[in-house]
Amino acid sequence: MAKNKDARSLTFSVSVVGLSGTEKEKGNCGVGKSCLCNRYVRPDADNYYSEHTSVLSTIDFGGRVVNNDHFLYWGEVNIRGEEGLDCKIQVIEQTEFIDDQTFLPHRSTNLQPYTKRAAATKLQSAEKLMYICTDQLGLEQDFDQRQMPDGKLSIDGFVLCVDVSKGCNRKFDDQMKFISSLYSQIVKSKKPIVVAASKCDECVDQHLRELQTFVATKKNLILIETSARFNVNIEHCFNALIQQIDKTKGKPKTIPYLDAYKIQRQLVASVTDRFERLMVQTVRDYHITWKTVANNLKGQPDYDEFITLEGSRKACNMFTKHIAQLKQEHIKRRREEYLVTLPKTLNNIFCSLEEVEHLSWPEAQSIIRNRSDFQCWFVMLDHTPWDETDHIDNNDRRIPFDLLNTPDGERIYYAHVQHLISEKRRVEMKDRFKKTLERVHFISPGQAWEEVMCFVMEDEAYKYITESDRKDVYCKHQQEIVEKAKEDFQEMLFEHAELFYDLDLNATPSCDKMTEIHSVLNEEPRYRALQKLAPDRESLLLKHIGFVYHPTKETCLSGQNCVDLKVEQVLANRLAQVDHGRSNLYYSSANIEKINLCLLGKDGLSQELANEIRAQSTDDEYTVDGKIYELELLPVDVNSTLLFSHTWAATFKPHGCFCVFNSMESLNCIGDCIGRIRAEIPQNRRDQFGLPLPFILILSSQRDSVCKNIPILRHQGQQLANKLQCTFVDGPSGVFPRKFTEFQIKQGLRAVLENMKHNFDVLAPLPCIKDMAETDLRIVMSAMCWDPFSVDLILSPFLDSHCCSAGQPGQSNTLILDKIIGEGRKRIQVTILSYHSAIGVRKDELVHGYILVYSAKRKASMATLRAFLAEVQDVIPVQMVAITDSQADFFENDAIKELMTEGEHIATEIAAKFTALYSLSQYHRQTEVFTPFFNEVLEKKPNIEKAFLLDSSSRDCTSGASEDVFPTSPHSNLPAYNTYYLESDDDNEAPPPYSPIGDDVQLLPTPSERAKYRIDLEGNEYPVHSTPTGDQDRNHKVPPPVRPKPVHPKPNVKKLDPNLLKTIEAGMRSNRRVPRSQVPYTEDVEASDNYAEPADTLVRSRAFHNDDIYVVPEDTHSRLVKMKNSFGHSLHSAGDEENGFDRKSQAVRRPSKYKHRSKILISKTKAYQRRFHSDSDGEDFCPATQKKKKGRAHRGSEEDPLLSPADQWKIGIDNPAITSDPEQEDKKMKKKKTSKMPKDQKKPKSTKPPKPLYPPTRRTWDSNYFGVPLQNLVTPEHHIPLFVEKCVDYIERTGLTTEGLYRVSGNKTDQDNLQKLFDQDHSIDLGQMDVAVNAVAGALKAFFADLPDPLIPYVLHPELVEAAKIMDYIERVQVLREIVKKFPSINYQVFKYIITHLNRVSQHSKTTLMTADNLSICFWPTLMRPDFENKDTLSTTKLNQAVIETFIMQSDYFFHGGEIAESSSSEGTPPAHCHNMVETLLPLQLPPPLQPQQIHIAP
Repeated sequence: MAKNKDARSLTFSVSVVGLSGTEKEKGNCGVGKSCLCNRYVRPDADNYYSEHTSVLSTIDFGGRVVNNDHFLYWGEVNIRGEEGLDCKIQVIEQTEFIDDQTFLPHRSTNLQPYTKRAAATKLQSAEKLMYICTDQLGLEQDFDQRQMPDGKLSIDGFVLCVDVSKGCNRKFDDQMKFISSLYSQIVKSKKPIVVAASKCDECVDQHLRELQTFVATKKNLILIETSARFNVNIEHCFNALIQQIDKTKGKPKTIPYLDAYKIQRQLVASVTDRFERLMVQTVRDYHITWKTVANNLKGQPDYDEFITLEGSRKACNMFTKHIAQLKQEHIKRRREEYLVTLPKTLNNIFCSLEEVEHLSWPEAQSIIRNRSDFQCWFVMLDHTPWDETDHIDNNDRRIPFDLLNTPDGERIYYAHVQHLISEKRRVEMKDRFKKTLERVHFISPGQAWEEVMCFVMEDEAYKYITESDRKDVYCKHQQEIVEKAKEDFQEMLFEHAELFYDLDLNATPSCDKMTEIHSVLNEEPRYRALQKLAPDRESLLLKHIGFVYHPTKETCLSGQNCVDLKVEQVLANRLAQVDHGRSNLYYSSANIEKINLCLLGKDGLSQELANEIRAQSTDDEYTVDGKIYELELLPVDVNSTLLFSHTWAATFKPHGCFCVFNSMESLNCIGDCIGRIRAEIPQNRRDQFGLPLPFILILSSQRDSVCKNIPILRHQGQQLANKLQCTFVDGPSGVFPRKFTEFQIKQGLRAVLENMKHNFDVLAPLPCIKDMAETDLRIVMSAMCWDPFSVDLILSPFLDSHCCSAGQPGQSNTLILDKIIGEGRKRIQVTILSYHSAIGVRKDELVHGYILVYSAKRKASMATLRAFLAEVQDVIPVQMVAITDSQADFFENDAIKELMTEGEHIATEIAAKFTALYSLSQYHRQTEVFTPFFNEVLEKKPNIEKAFLLDSSSRDCTSGASEDVFPTSPHSNLPAYNTYYLESDDDNEAPPPYSPIGDDVQLLPTPSERAKYRIDLEGNEYPVHSTPTGDQDRNHKVPPPVRPKPVHPKPNVKKLDPNLLKTIEAGMRSNRRVPRSQVPYTEDVEASDNYAEPADTLVRSRAFHNDDIYVVPEDTHSRLVKMKNSFGHSLHSAGDEENGFDRKSQAVRRPSKYKHRSKILISKTKAYQRRFHSDSDGEDFCPATQKKKKGRAHRGSEEDPLLSPADQWKIGIDNPAITSDPEQEDKKMKKKKTSKMPKDQKKPKSTKPPKPLYPPTRRTWDSNYFGVPLQNLVTPEHHIPLFVEKCVDYIERTGLTTEGLYRVSGNKTDQDNLQKLFDQDHSIDLGQMDVAVNAVAGALKAFFADLPDPLIPYVLHPELVEAAKIMDYIERVQVLREIVKKFPSINYQVFKYIITHLNRVSQHSKTTLMTADNLSICFWPTLMRPDFENKDTLSTTKLNQAVIETFIMQSDYFFHGGEIAESSSSEGTPPAHCHNMVETLLPLQLPPPLQPQQIHIAP
């Protein structure tokens, strides 16, 4: 031991010895002495070298490291002791260096053999350097140079190294002999010795055992098993030697190699794991280098520990693997992105199944490659594959095209094709399911899916699509029917216009008014259709009421379809420039010299016509009727782009267009082109007042033979000409050598010339425009929003006229007409408004006449017209206009016929004019349609203005004292009316088919009518339906009370019954004899009509005189308001004059309302009152009414159906109420006798069992088991069908945890196969079959569905329904149990079995989600099999379902003698909406009409 002066620091020198020498002696490799020393002195992995050679050159041997010695100085190791003392260990390796040339040991100063030389304890070598590795030899300056201390060392102990591995060309016995010899020399030095078994990682057990035996025979000799490669027990080996040298350090301990190796591996694994995590956290970009990472990680414990244990090389290898993994992950992500994008790309490229259904993948790739948008979706790389190129680092997200050649690309393509197929099938099934829902007519708006599901569960489409698709389809179906129901509801509100127009504008309806509205509307099916959406219905109703009483175009319910908005748009476009381009239109027809003709045809036919015309011309001049015209021809093919360009019409300026055709195809093309040209030319012409272009259809003849299609072409051509309102020129009959004849060409030219003359002649010289503020007549035209016709249709009579100009600035809905009316030219201001906007000007502004437009296709349009017209003053002329498509609609559509007839009769009653305009006709596009009306307005203008001034002054006089006699609002207290016509059962005779209006009205004006008025255009006829009126019809008062219209005798009409005539006359006489004290209302007035009435309209005696012209009803404060006669005229009694007024006083008579002059208008309002009061009075009112009717039979009043039918215009010969027909009378008598039958003789409807329903079987094969009567499937010993038992047993064993059991449909094929197999073999075991539980459940339901009769007999259905209506739950269950006992024995046993099973299923509802309610929804149609075509069945749907639900819940009580189970609160009463469902299907019951009431005049 070398002792230092510092006692705290000790230095020990250790000599490592072992087998050394030449290759012959030690073999190809050493025993591991150098590796042992290297690992101990420099344990870091980067400083450990596994190769140390002993074969050196003479130079290296003489270098300072070897220094001509056969030992190496490895340096020293500092050890920190447990007690805090430092210890230095100097390591010497004794070896023998071999000359690389002679392969003999080098000669040194010590010539002793290795065994003696290695046992030396004193070593000396001046300036000897520390050995590091073999590369150090000869390059000492490049390594750390440390000298051996003092050039000499004293050895304190020896480490005897023995190689226990297999060894290379070396026998272990020879090594042991050498070790024995060496040990004998070392032991003489009396120094401690430790035997190190090296290379234990490659240990040979036999060698190790022999070494252990050798050590065991020696005293104080320790064996340490080591491995320099894995750094196992190296430090422990040297520490054991130090402990033997320094006895104070304790006795050394020996650790087995395996234990030490395990500890070392755990340490390495832990350090490696931490380093890997550090690598993953730090390195995320696979482009980074190891040098950068090493510099970044240096100093971190996890990195430093790994470098120490495993080394930088291994760390770099791990880094390289991590980078490669990052790169592969990046490529994988990119590939996944491409594979995700590829289906979307294919869906954009091949979105249709027809494109790819029969394409292979290579063919599809070829199509993709040739597409114009290929570069948008794919990229073609120069080098492939794409994942080995720089493309992986690009931001280009386009798919590499070579990816399509991979199996993944092909798989995705075929998956896309399959997706298209399945999606097509899915869409088809969704459409089929949608159609199925449309066929289920009892689905109501707002009905829940669960309530409908059970009715469509057996549908094939239902089974195919998923639950989400079902709900989606049903949701869309609900949206459609809800939207349709809301539209119908809104239309219904418009049809009941009189119900709402009885309050002032900006008023708020009272509770009584709302009750009246609901009472009347509740009779409408369209009102009840929204029963399940009551809040939405109420919102629509309130919104409608709000609009009625606060109407503006901004709040119009039609939105952008508001007439006011559309009129403003049309007028702004058509009247933007008033005078632009008008002066050049005034020509004379005598100056026509040149005709520009456009020739339109298909496949060169137009060019052939041009050649034929030129052949018949002389220098482009053609003679027609003795006059020569210059022709300029422009042949155009129908497929030419010139036809629809924006410049050809303005450049060529055609006067007419010849359209030639020779086939159906060319005729269809011609029709389409004419429509497009008509739409394009007005938009493209700069001159908005340009003349319309005439079209002439010409049929080309066949050259060779008579074509079979000529009659068809002639008929179709004529029809198209009628539709387009143009001229048709037929071809010659028989065979003609040319396609066109001279006659055809001249006929076409004549038509063009006639059109040119007509248009030129109507253009008078440019009018002298007066001051825009001066107008002679003010006309208001009103139309209803949302009517099914274009606003252009009603504006075209004005806008297509050349005397039309824009109105004053700020009046966007007004136009001015300059027309010759009466003695000279007049300026007419026409204001076009919607009905809701016209209400505001009806009373407050001076209007000389109204043009009221309605659609004959829409009841709401007529109802709004009636409501508006009822409040118009009867001195103002009215022109009623009915709009429909064509005249044929009147004869083909009963609804249109009824509305047109009603409009004509209203016009007849109020002495108004009536006109029908047809949207497919071109005649209505001229102002002369309204010329007779303008003449009448001009004639009555003075009286109109006097009445307006009179009304204005009266309002001024009474404005401060009392209510206005004529309220400002047009809605003041107008009673509601009934849209349901109370017609007779025998009223089946329609108006004559030869006239759409009546016998006295012609479709075109007669010559006398044309002569009566001044018409600008002579010789033209227009389809104007007007009612002629004489002077005696003007300014009529309210018609006399109950004066029936005289019946004019007509041929082929039976005479009236004499008894009936007597009854009528008696009624008329009784009406004339009215006591003075009791003055009844006339039939036009009721007590509820809150309007001022002319006093002389009431029946009074001659002595009755008063200055009060009008008697005003009591106001809201029960005060009588009277209007004084400010003019001082004396009033005549009712008997003095026919109309109740003297002729002299007619000029200043107070105006009345049109509702008092029309029985139709007033009857509509009264019908509402009767319905509302009868509903409010209830049962107490009806008997009284009937009593009064018995005592007043055949009175001539409006309540008498004989004299005053609901349809007031049927008073004439067409009225069945006054027509005598013996056969009809017999029918009536029979009906009366039938109706008088006592009620107790009628059998109640509920006791009659419903008819049996035998639906077609779902099976497609013949069966001896399924579909046969139940009694054929059971025996006295076995009460349950075997198939039912097997299915129930299987379901209860395997399906009680299946969600949606019995609700989710099973595969139909599996169900059929299951039944077929059972049909063949009744002993099949369902458990051994690979079949889903839902398929078994479906087969079980199908078994009951296929039975000839339902399990619950039809005869018991009414009793079950009645029992379900019992309110008390206990009583209901008890009654049901008694009904069950009436089941046939077999049905009872099977019903008991299946209900008990369903009860067990319901007990697992937490997992199956199938409660008793859900199970009853699924099973009641199968068990009861109702007839869904019967409306009575639909009304009891919820009751039937509730019965089955009760059976399931109370199965223990019904069948097993148990107690009644507790039920939820909802089960205590029948379903809340069951009765409502019954009510919705009942026919409307109209209340009886009210009896006449009397009014007492206040004294």
